[in-house]
Amino acid sequence: MEDLNALLTPGMLVQHPDRPDWGTGQVQSNIGGKVTVNFRDHGKVVIDSFRLALMPVFDEG
Repeated sequence: MEDLNALLTPGMLVQHPDRPDWGTGQVQSNIGGKVTVNFRDHGKVVIDSFRLALMPVFDEG
Protein backbone atom coordinates (compact mmCIF):
# COMPACT_ATOMS: atom_id res chain seq x y z
CA MET A 1 0.00 0.00 0.00
CA GLU A 2 1.04 3.55 -0.64
CA ASP A 3 0.92 6.46 1.82
CA LEU A 4 -1.05 9.00 -0.23
CA ASN A 5 -0.17 11.90 2.10
CA ALA A 6 3.50 11.17 2.78
CA LEU A 7 4.61 14.66 1.71
CA LEU A 8 2.27 16.53 4.06
CA THR A 9 3.98 18.22 6.99
CA PRO A 10 2.62 20.04 10.06
CA GLY A 11 1.38 23.50 9.21
CA MET A 12 0.38 22.70 5.63
CA LEU A 13 -3.16 23.54 4.55
CA VAL A 14 -5.38 20.85 3.03
CA GLN A 15 -8.93 20.08 2.00
CA HIS A 16 -10.83 16.80 2.29
CA PRO A 17 -11.87 15.82 -1.27
CA ASP A 18 -15.24 14.41 -0.14
CA ARG A 19 -16.05 17.05 2.51
CA PRO A 20 -15.68 20.57 1.07
CA ASP A 21 -18.10 21.77 3.77
CA TRP A 22 -15.33 21.14 6.37
CA GLY A 23 -13.37 24.05 4.92
CA THR A 24 -9.59 24.26 4.86
CA GLY A 25 -7.69 22.28 7.45
CA GLN A 26 -4.22 22.58 8.91
CA VAL A 27 -2.07 19.46 9.26
CA GLN A 28 -1.17 18.91 12.92
CA SER A 29 0.87 15.71 12.50
CA ASN A 30 1.69 12.98 9.98
CA ILE A 31 2.96 9.80 11.63
CA GLY A 32 2.82 6.24 10.32
CA GLY A 33 0.17 6.88 7.71
CA LYS A 34 -2.13 8.76 10.09
CA VAL A 35 -2.59 12.46 9.39
CA THR A 36 -4.23 14.61 12.06
CA VAL A 37 -5.91 17.68 10.56
CA ASN A 38 -7.76 20.50 12.30
CA PHE A 39 -10.51 21.62 9.89
CA ARG A 40 -11.88 25.13 10.24
CA ASP A 41 -15.54 24.12 10.11
CA HIS A 42 -15.41 20.60 11.55
CA GLY A 43 -12.61 20.27 14.08
CA LYS A 44 -9.84 17.71 14.50
CA VAL A 45 -9.91 14.57 12.32
CA VAL A 46 -7.46 11.68 11.89
CA ILE A 47 -7.13 10.56 8.25
CA ASP A 48 -5.85 7.15 7.14
CA SER A 49 -3.32 7.99 4.41
CA PHE A 50 -3.64 4.56 2.86
CA ARG A 51 -7.33 5.18 2.08
CA LEU A 52 -7.64 8.90 1.28
CA ALA A 53 -5.47 11.51 -0.41
CA LEU A 54 -5.98 15.00 1.02
CA MET A 55 -5.72 17.94 -1.38
CA PRO A 56 -3.01 20.48 -0.52
CA VAL A 57 -4.09 24.13 -0.55
CA PHE A 58 -1.42 26.53 -1.74
CA ASP A 59 -3.52 29.68 -2.14
CA GLU A 60 -6.61 30.34 -0.02
CA GLY A 61 -7.26 33.58 -1.90
